Amino acid sequence: MTADNPMQLGMIGLGRMGANLVRRLMRDGHTCVVYDLDADAVKQLEKEGATAASSLEDFVGKLSGPRNIWLMLPAGVVQRTVDELAGLLTPDDIVIDGGNSYYRDDITRARQLAPLGVHYVDCGTSGGVWGLERGYCLMVGGEREAVLRLDPLLRTIAPGAGSAEPTPGRTAKTGTAPDGYLHCGPSGAGHFVKMVHNGVEYGMMAAISEGLSIIKHADAGLHDRTVDAETAPLRDPDAYAYEIDVAEVAEVWRRGSVVGSWLVDLVADALARSPRLDGFAGRVSDSGEGRWTVLAAVDESVPAPVITAALYERYDSRGLGEFTGKLLSAMRGEFGGHAEKAG
Repeated sequence: MTADNPMQLGMIGLGRMGANLVRRLMRDGHTCVVYDLDADAVKQLEKEGATAASSLEDFVGKLSGPRNIWLMLPAGVVQRTVDELAGLLTPDDIVIDGGNSYYRDDITRARQLAPLGVHYVDCGTSGGVWGLERGYCLMVGGEREAVLRLDPLLRTIAPGAGSAEPTPGRTAKTGTAPDGYLHCGPSGAGHFVKMVHNGVEYGMMAAISEGLSIIKHADAGLHDRTVDAETAPLRDPDAYAYEIDVAEVAEVWRRGSVVGSWLVDLVADALARSPRLDGFAGRVSDSGEGRWTVLAAVDESVPAPVITAALYERYDSRGLGEFTGKLLSAMRGEFGGHAEKAG
């Protein structure tokens, strides 16, 4: 593919997603200037056709005005980078934050850059390391004019209209949503939509994982269980005598099932490579979007029990519920593994 209106973009942050965004843009005829603290990452993309920069000053100097600068950085270092860029940019430049920043920070940063005549665009970017080939779903916030100027870049990065079947009930004949990118509203709106997107992902991931775990343990009736006053007996063991191949279940769910999804694809691939998931520790991080979604739900008085439970499940996976468990054990009189009859 070749862009109708090739543009120049500067990319700061060359992790897996940042680097692949650059590759996707260059494939379509856009030119890119790249900078990262990791000199090897810069050199690699230079070999592939990007213009390398050795510092922020060098980076800004190699971009033609008005500049389009994309930040693909951890949320914790975005503000520092914006502060450094503020003294280097000129009116009508655009700074795009494509990471997972908190949408409220976008509002603050847009106000910070406005007196300088610099535009700030927040762009929630979903696609992970697979986006190079599949494209990235983009949820964009900021001034309409700035977003329109970026349209050729966004169109290249997004999956395109052919990535999904047309929605039968959709009557709108205009708009960019069918192409995989959407201007959601003013500053912060893009990251707000991406925040909730990731909260939904938490719930979906939890449901898929819990369901497959129930299937894995459908053989509970075939195994001896502890028999004592502290362990509930398994009623009707014969009803749980199934030895089901969970990897094959995940594989069949990929085909024609209403729960078929990219997430199930990932699960099926992981189980195919390691049926016992030996390489996975069972610790699941939360980078912020899930908890921010829950906070927004509280502020809006919107019930969100599934997303909230999924967030807490991630905390528990990291052992953060250990003290709670010890307190429960204490109330049961279970000290040192010796249970005493409680209540």
